[in-house]
Amino acid sequence: MKKSIQELEKILNYEFKDEKLIIEALTHKSYKQPYDNERLEFLGDAVLDLVVGEYLFNKFSKSDEGKLSKIRASLVNESGFELLARSINLGEYIFLSNAEENNGGREKASLLSNAFEAVIGAIYLEAGIKKIEEIAIGLIEKNHKDISLDSLFKDYKTTLQELTQARYGETPEYKLIASRGPDHLKEFEIAVFIENKEYARASGKSKKIAQQVAAEKAVEMLKESK
Repeated sequence: MKKSIQELEKILNYEFKDEKLIIEALTHKSYKQPYDNERLEFLGDAVLDLVVGEYLFNKFSKSDEGKLSKIRASLVNESGFELLARSINLGEYIFLSNAEENNGGREKASLLSNAFEAVIGAIYLEAGIKKIEEIAIGLIEKNHKDISLDSLFKDYKTTLQELTQARYGETPEYKLIASRGPDHLKEFEIAVFIENKEYARASGKSKKIAQQVAAEKAVEMLKESK
């Protein structure tokens, strides 16, 4: 850990009553303690799903369930939480093994996203849903100038398919490389292939999320090589 927990508390505008709780939330499993942040991550994920869902329900009073679900899916996912984690420099506070740190752990999207969820879970246990609304929604509004379906929901799989069909006359192929973790914290690694060549790979809490992130990376690669 590079910085003190007190600095993180100032950024969050929340002081923990039980320091053990925030330490647990910031402890990656590689740190080899009797505890890690996976249980708090599970809780934080559920809390964020509820809080963001209620926020969107009130913000878009005329939108139907389908549109609300798509906007929420664009905010409540690994890349969304990674963005929020980076905005508060969360990587600098996580307890990691030396091996994980040397492997760039503090910059890994999945690790940052999971730690953010765990911190939210820890705050929820101490302060309840209202404090989570204040912190999480505040961070979301600060980091997204425009919260709408057009600005947030990008179907990169469709974009990639259009690009590859126009350029190569082929459609991309997505392959499951690995699945890791217990059932409630499953993470899937997906690679996208074009003309039997791997262009990108990504991980996510569902195959669909991992495919979208992999497709996004492949789209960027194709645009750069144009």
